[in-house]
Amino acid sequence: MPFIGNQPALSYTSFAKQDFTTSATTSYTLDNPVANENEIALFINFVRQEPTTAYTASGTSLTLTSATSASDDMYCVYLGKAVQTVNPPNGSVGASQIADSSIALGKLSATGTKDATTFLRGDNTFASAGGDNTPAFLVTRSSSQTFNEATDTKVQFNNEVYDTDNTFDSSTNYRWTPGITGKVFMSAGADFSAGSSNAFHMRIMIFKNGTEVTRVHRQTTDYFFPASTVQDMTISLHDSCTPSDYYEVYVNGNNVSGNNDCVVGSRSGTYSTHFGGYKIID
Repeated sequence: MPFIGNQPALSYTSFAKQDFTTSATTSYTLDNPVANENEIALFINFVRQEPTTAYTASGTSLTLTSATSASDDMYCVYLGKAVQTVNPPNGSVGASQIADSSIALGKLSATGTKDATTFLRGDNTFASAGGDNTPAFLVTRSSSQTFNEATDTKVQFNNEVYDTDNTFDSSTNYRWTPGITGKVFMSAGADFSAGSSNAFHMRIMIFKNGTEVTRVHRQTTDYFFPASTVQDMTISLHDSCTPSDYYEVYVNGNNVSGNNDCVVGSRSGTYSTHFGGYKIID
């Protein structure tokens, strides 16, 4: 049927219910007045009673044909009092009633701890589901570093790209001390050059508490890596650490003439020679 004005809002109907405290009596008071007993459905011990025969009602007075006992369960539903609301009744909406893609992230609550709500809203990274993935850091060399051949030499990473919790020492020990109990991931890379000589072996290593725990090694016996060329190597490590553990990157290389002029970080200002890491979310 056509009408003038705005489209009426959709209404939802639910019926009012009243629970009674029973006793050995036939007279009870209704919360809402009724015209007669046909406007309520009365249940005693979960059995519906017949209007007029089992009870009569008028106004707020309810009169039973037979008295109840204190152990009886009695309630009524007001058939003539339908409550209409624009919002659906509590607990009446399921997943099938919600249209796909109908709820924007901005409508989800931002309160509470870092739980599924925070994750769904996108307020943080995926880390919100299980904690922050910090400390995190990335360091490089600001210039090339020369080291003696055939000697494990620590790379002195002196340029901090970022260091969220100040856990990397870029001025004295050139080491990462996460300072946590948990799991960490780290990776490192180095560009090597044998200076003025040809090279035949090079390796990059990660040390934990002063001891090598992993390495990548490159060696040749059939040909040399030409002098003044750059060879790149990368390495990574997953590890469990305690607050006192620390990590360092070492390199080692040989050249043919033994003139001790191996170089790492020759491409200064780039991420070719780098060291980075972060906490892994448990």
